Amino acid sequence: EEIKEDLNEIEKGIIQTEISGEVKKAYLDYAMSVIVSRAIPSSEDGIKPVQRRILYSMQQMGLKPNTQTKKSARIVGDVIGKFHPHGDTAVYDTMVRMAQDFSLRYPLVFGQGNFGSMDGDSPAAMRYTEAKLKPISMELLEDIDKDTVKFVDNYDASMKEPELLPGKLPTLMLNGATGIAVGMATNIPPHNLTEVCDAITAYIKNNKITIEQLAQIVTGPDFPTGGTVSGDMVELYKTGKGRMIMRGKVTTEALKKREAIIITEIPYMLNKSTLVEQIANLVKDKKVKDISDLRDESSKGKVRIVIEMRKNSNPQFTINQ
Repeated sequence: EEIKEDLNEIEKGIIQTEISGEVKKAYLDYAMSVIVSRAIPSSEDGIKPVQRRILYSMQQMGLKPNTQTKKSARIVGDVIGKFHPHGDTAVYDTMVRMAQDFSLRYPLVFGQGNFGSMDGDSPAAMRYTEAKLKPISMELLEDIDKDTVKFVDNYDASMKEPELLPGKLPTLMLNGATGIAVGMATNIPPHNLTEVCDAITAYIKNNKITIEQLAQIVTGPDFPTGGTVSGDMVELYKTGKGRMIMRGKVTTEALKKREAIIITEIPYMLNKSTLVEQIANLVKDKKVKDISDLRDESSKGKVRIVIEMRKNSNPQFTINQ
């Protein structure tokens, strides 16, 4: 009788199973998918799957650096339809970030139109903006048509997509990466192209080179927004874990009869308008007393926050505060 019942259930498509095994399998599948195809970049070409698909799609559309830009909506539609069956905002936001010179040390996409700002202004909708590849991106895609990388089926097996990009450019070190997956996370700061290339050359000449020697070539991270970095870099490069302190750059200037503190560079990933707001709140709450005026005089591509001092006050004291 029991066997008959079981057979009937199997015919109906019902299979009796132990819940713990089922949950374990489902969760492992999910975890692996987040790690491998969402949040963690590949060490070979240094980018995440959605970025890879955008770059490959743009290359297939012929959006090379010497051509005209095309509507972002068209690029996003192409990526979703052919390779990345997810939300359009996720794809567009990724493309926007790849075009922002304050987010990426070496932007991979050339953006035409409003692509957001350091003040946290949102970019224009994708129907208004246009894009094409930057010359540096061609170093990631070079010779992809010559079977240099493995191609796999896309999501509906209607066409092929590259598993990795040829990746002559050491993108992982240059632009860094942040991502939180399941059971693992990554947080790599950006670095300087010249230093990284020199380090690669040094390693090719002597593959027994020590991390200490390499750390004399790559002296530390290099952020698109400037600033100064302090911390034990050698320890960071040796273990992959460490603490790094990022500070903005400050100078003083003499304005009519009084001195002013000028902030010329701010830490990476910091919202400039929020920073000005927080300083204003400190003045309002009387936590910082010697400031008489505060204004943001930043212009395109240049940060300049002016903090005017009261008469006969010491700007160095306020800087320390």
